[in-house]
Amino acid sequence: MSPPRTGVRPGAVLVGILLLALNLRAALAAYPPLLQQVRADLALTAGEAGLVQACSVLMMGVGSFLGPWLARRWGWERALGIAVAVVGTGSLVRLIPITMTLIGGSLLVGAGIGAAGVLLAGVVKHHLAGRAGTVTGAYVVSMMIGATLASAVTVPLAVALGGWSRSLAVWSVPAVLAVAAWWPVARRSEREEPSGPGSEVAQRAGALPWRDGFARLAATYMAMSSVQFYGWLTWLSPYYQSLGWAPQHAALLQALWSVVQIPVALVISSLAERRRRWTFWSGSSLVCGVGGTAGALWWPLPPVVGPWAWAALMAVGVGAGFPLGLSLIAWRSPNGAAAGSTSALALGVGYVCAAAAPLIIGVLLDLTGGYRIPLGVLLVAGAVQAFSIAALGRRRP
Repeated sequence: MSPPRTGVRPGAVLVGILLLALNLRAALAAYPPLLQQVRADLALTAGEAGLVQACSVLMMGVGSFLGPWLARRWGWERALGIAVAVVGTGSLVRLIPITMTLIGGSLLVGAGIGAAGVLLAGVVKHHLAGRAGTVTGAYVVSMMIGATLASAVTVPLAVALGGWSRSLAVWSVPAVLAVAAWWPVARRSEREEPSGPGSEVAQRAGALPWRDGFARLAATYMAMSSVQFYGWLTWLSPYYQSLGWAPQHAALLQALWSVVQIPVALVISSLAERRRRWTFWSGSSLVCGVGGTAGALWWPLPPVVGPWAWAALMAVGVGAGFPLGLSLIAWRSPNGAAAGSTSALALGVGYVCAAAAPLIIGVLLDLTGGYRIPLGVLLVAGAVQAFSIAALGRRRP
């Protein structure tokens, strides 16, 4: 276990982490409820509209790979603040309502989010290693709160502010405030030279554990979890709008999907940490997620409960999947540098693979004219994730 950095109180680190994490899904979640408005205003096809979100997620992969290098250059804490500042800059760029700035701003948002995700893993291991699972669940919950707020208010904001681009740009404000609150913590933190098991990897700039079997399995797990998350993040609202729902009602459905993830991420991560029953909890969560996806595709509007039950089940799967993957990496890493490099590989590969999901679904939608085949991609991802859970369960630290 890595000792905490000197000069910084753990409580201040935790508060700062939670504020920064609020910004690591909001800018992404703000786009899907506005997707139909953006398509109409900019004359985009479904594939082109999906490409915008795919670009963000692809750049999250690039940012994840760059995370360890940024940490070596500026230190884990300062690099984390810089990464969230990039997220805010990307949101502000999207203020101009043209295709070029929409895509360009989305690239910056994705790169900043990807780097911040890796840097958070290292910061948690450095400062709060004793409760890594619970803290990971807490900052993932903070991310989900940001996503929930964005999903719920982005359409009303577009109406109130007079356009979708202004609604997207609003999310630069919380990013700036979070970085301002975090910077005193970053300035007081000491630079660390990695030592102990695994440090030889971290000492090489940009080195990633490609040959490590655990890291590859973790990357597979995170990739399939991310495919399901970003597939539904982008297309849940448009899917139900295609079934006749009003945009406001579809946005509320997506908000419910986000809300349910909040307690799931925190509670299941804490339960798994208590007895290290990772395989049981990850497998159970995946069953819920796949069940919700299958129900939404084959019985999208059941009487009485409507689609709300399906959205809740999907949320259990993706809400628990991401923090459980990060928690497992934290538990099995000997120090912060090793946790950061393994997270960089897992998140980088995961996001690069997940980036294809919104685009593939959009292209298949253009080709087939219906959602069942395109969204069936998410069921395939669930099957591959089940394989990775079984393999990780058999593999001992």
